Amino acid sequence: MIGMVKQLKQRYQFQGERYTLPELYRQAKPEMGKKDILGSIQVTLDNGIPAKILFIRNRNKRSEWLAILSTDTTLDNEEIIRIYGMRWDIEVFFKCNKSLLQLEKEFQGRSYDLLISHTTIVFTRYILIAWQMRKEADPKTFGNLFYVLCEDVKDMDYLTALQSLIDIFQTLAEAKVVLNMDIFKSQMNKWLAALPSYFKQCLDLSGCES
Repeated sequence: MIGMVKQLKQRYQFQGERYTLPELYRQAKPEMGKKDILGSIQVTLDNGIPAKILFIRNRNKRSEWLAILSTDTTLDNEEIIRIYGMRWDIEVFFKCNKSLLQLEKEFQGRSYDLLISHTTIVFTRYILIAWQMRKEADPKTFGNLFYVLCEDVKDMDYLTALQSLIDIFQTLAEAKVVLNMDIFKSQMNKWLAALPSYFKQCLDLSGCES
């Protein structure tokens, strides 16, 4: 389990004593060379489970810190932050569904089918809104990055294929080969055979026709 913990009255066991988060922060081992990782400390929860608490700088308010707890004490600090960063999208998802899309308030009922149907409708709304935002207002998403890279790959394939065709005819020109129709068809068929399958599908060609 990896999650953020708040500064409440909860106590954590450390070296036989019970401490609050601020008290643990003052005793945490500092992280050298990491300006946003302020320190970490290994504790034991009330149920006896060992845990690591990682203190990081609050980017919204640099003078404050945040605490992330991991029950997997073998993970290093950067890996804990990486995993929690991916899970933060889940927190945003539930927050938006509850606060903005009225997941808990739009309908009231005890029917299991009603709850499943309403939850499905609310989640579908979120998917459509997220898709629209990604399409129009979020150029940094992996989706847009994927399409941009696809365009680069297409251009690269096109240039490579065109250059290979030029090289073929340049070689024939240097050898002073007279290009009759049979030689032309043979060279074109070799060129088409060497193209990527993506190009063949776009061109809808498997050979050179007269």
